[in-house]
Amino acid sequence: MNAGRETVLQFGAGRFLRAFVDRFIQQANDAGQNVGRVVVVQSTPGSRAEVLQQSSAGYHVLVRGYRDGELIEEPERVCSVSRALVASSQWDQVLALARSPDLKYIVSNTTESGYVLDPADRLDSAPPATFPGKLTRVLWERFSVGGSPVVLLPCELIEDNGDRLRELVLKQAGHWGLPEKFGQWLKSECWWLNSLVDCIITSPPADHPLLPRDPGLVCAEPYALWALKPTGRPAPPLFSNPFLHVVADLAPFFLRKVRILNGLHTAMVGKFSHAGFETVQQVLKDREGWRWCRGLVYEEIVPTLAYRVDDVAAFADEVFDRFRNPYLSHKLSDIALNHADKVKIRLEPTRQEYERLFGRPPRRLVEAMS
Repeated sequence: MNAGRETVLQFGAGRFLRAFVDRFIQQANDAGQNVGRVVVVQSTPGSRAEVLQQSSAGYHVLVRGYRDGELIEEPERVCSVSRALVASSQWDQVLALARSPDLKYIVSNTTESGYVLDPADRLDSAPPATFPGKLTRVLWERFSVGGSPVVLLPCELIEDNGDRLRELVLKQAGHWGLPEKFGQWLKSECWWLNSLVDCIITSPPADHPLLPRDPGLVCAEPYALWALKPTGRPAPPLFSNPFLHVVADLAPFFLRKVRILNGLHTAMVGKFSHAGFETVQQVLKDREGWRWCRGLVYEEIVPTLAYRVDDVAAFADEVFDRFRNPYLSHKLSDIALNHADKVKIRLEPTRQEYERLFGRPPRRLVEAMS
């Protein structure tokens, strides 16, 4: 295997995967690990695949913020993406890659709303409408030609995402009447890793000098975490990266990240997006906004976690430091995408636990969810 072969099929053409997974693969290739290259599949409307196709020489990830107490701004060139496909018009090329002996990894980030099945999806749909439908079709194509099993690396912010995605694919395979041998291959030979991803990714400022010649430019904070937990058997061979960690238990990482960092983001949308605020940074620069956010985190979210998760208050402190990154311009309108689904996952469990523990509703959280 060498860095020129297409070894990664990626469902998702958005900023996050380009600045997170694709950047880490680039770093591993630069270090001589020869992970290979990424084929990106765009499944929803937009021009993301077109932008990537135009960036034939790669794109930059601008890493900006505090690293070890020092404010940095470093552009990293990412050339790990070989091509980008639009599922609706290039599904045959997606299936061709599914048959490739070079394919080793399938990565996804379809957001919390992507884990659904559609009764209208058929095996011969080109493509199926849902992500689990597309993935089932891709894996069936690979199994049908005797292809080797692959490593599934879902990046959606869903607890036990690898287990849940496997269940959906098995259900889809059952709905389509696919043979039991295929189900056994999915369960026993493919690797489904539960994962947690953490890195704030934003669009670049409109006046950045790199933007005119690099339409794929994206910004990332220096902090990043990709925690992976194997399910049922030891982890498969993976590329190494300082931000990637194989762990025995994802629950503490998931709870801290989703309930505090993502929960605060989603609460900000509910509380401040209709009050004239456009970014996370504007909210935290406002005196009353700052007080409200700190009260929400330390008085309503942290108490529901502190008895079962270590260093939860210290993690909250770190979150506020990350949110105050002077280079970030994290738009509330971006965070608001799929808001209703995010509320169910990021805020509702905290509300329920707070009421169970303290016998009263959490005032600020209820405001954000109203």
